[in-house]
Amino acid sequence: MSRRAPRRWRPLAATVLALAMTLAATLASPAEPAAFLSGFPRAGAMIETSRTCHLLDLYLAVSAEQRAQGLMHIRELGEFEGMLFSTPQPQRAAMWMKNTYIPLDMLFIAADGRIRAIAAGTTPLSEATIASPEPVTHVLELNGGFAARHGVGLGDRFALTPPL
Repeated sequence: MSRRAPRRWRPLAATVLALAMTLAATLASPAEPAAFLSGFPRAGAMIETSRTCHLLDLYLAVSAEQRAQGLMHIRELGEFEGMLFSTPQPQRAAMWMKNTYIPLDMLFIAADGRIRAIAAGTTPLSEATIASPEPVTHVLELNGGFAARHGVGLGDRFALTPPL
């Protein structure tokens, strides 16, 4: 006789396993060179797709100086690391890749936490403007290709996680 988990528990078990693997990967690989981001506050976040949840370890661009710097001069970013830019009121976001050496996926997120647009695989070192198609309250920068690798798409939900 097989002792399989009841069907209703399988998605939960898969989600818990994915979250544990995500956390382990995040803790194992900090951004390089980390000195450029030493003054940035950190927070955990989650992206919920139709299939799973991804835990993220984020740098928060809070001050004007941090927002201007972003991920400039970073040469490597952990798979589940990123940077979050936030505004109190929805507005059209405009970003660029000046002095940014790695391709990024930029996720444009509305006030309700839904991903409204994705600029995938942006071009390193480009000064071209990458703009949100509508007003948003967050722009999340992740490694280029992250959205495709992890099945993140329009309408998926983003949320900061409460501290432990």
